[in-house]
Amino acid sequence: MASAFPSSSAPRPFDRRTALRGTLAAGIGVVLGPVLATGAAQAYSWSRTLSQGATGADVTELQIRVAGWAADSASQSRVAVDGDFGSGTAAAVRRFQAAYGLAVDGSAGPATQAQLNALEQSDSSTAHFDFSEFTDRISGTFSGGKLSAADVKENVRRAMYKLEALRKKLGNVPITVNSGFRSIAHNADVGGASDSMHLYGTAADLAVSGVSNKTVYQRAETCGFSGLETYTADHQHVDSRADLGRAWWWENGTV
Repeated sequence: MASAFPSSSAPRPFDRRTALRGTLAAGIGVVLGPVLATGAAQAYSWSRTLSQGATGADVTELQIRVAGWAADSASQSRVAVDGDFGSGTAAAVRRFQAAYGLAVDGSAGPATQAQLNALEQSDSSTAHFDFSEFTDRISGTFSGGKLSAADVKENVRRAMYKLEALRKKLGNVPITVNSGFRSIAHNADVGGASDSMHLYGTAADLAVSGVSNKTVYQRAETCGFSGLETYTADHQHVDSRADLGRAWWWENGTV
């Protein structure tokens, strides 16, 4: 499926101020090892209907793709990506189905799987986001961060699905990613914190033309993002730090 953005390796204009965002709140504690599993970057083939009680790698993939449908209203809740189809996954599937006009039954059958596949591109990026939007703005790669390039790219892929949900909830308006993954060297060069979520590929600084950051923040509160920077900045920062074992941090609290 064609992307809404150009697939160019050239870096986007970069605001130095945006590079300082996406850090852990002061006093969060020691750095924990990442818990995101590395997944193969390839188009996914569903082989069965998935319902509550199912387990396996296909359930894990389903959870990644519906993670942005974690809640109906502002809630510090997230879809566990653990390969175990529980009540939280079923609720997220129902929200996804309702948003896309599907039969709402909480099971991922052929129609739901087809809609999930409509949101992916052949390189495993998503319909409205390209990997090039998230690469390090200096090297144009996913290398040089806190994880391997493969792990960073997988984290970026997971972030894309949450951003697809956010985009849908904002009325299908385009979202510009001003800053995604940053290498350690680039992050240090722009004055970023030493454990910025950008170093893991789990963060993005966003701009949405015609939509206030406060509205973006409020919709993001339903998308499973565990890190939200204040909406009074010149962009809206979102990240999934809880997926790395970090504490939740919503700078403006629940709005």
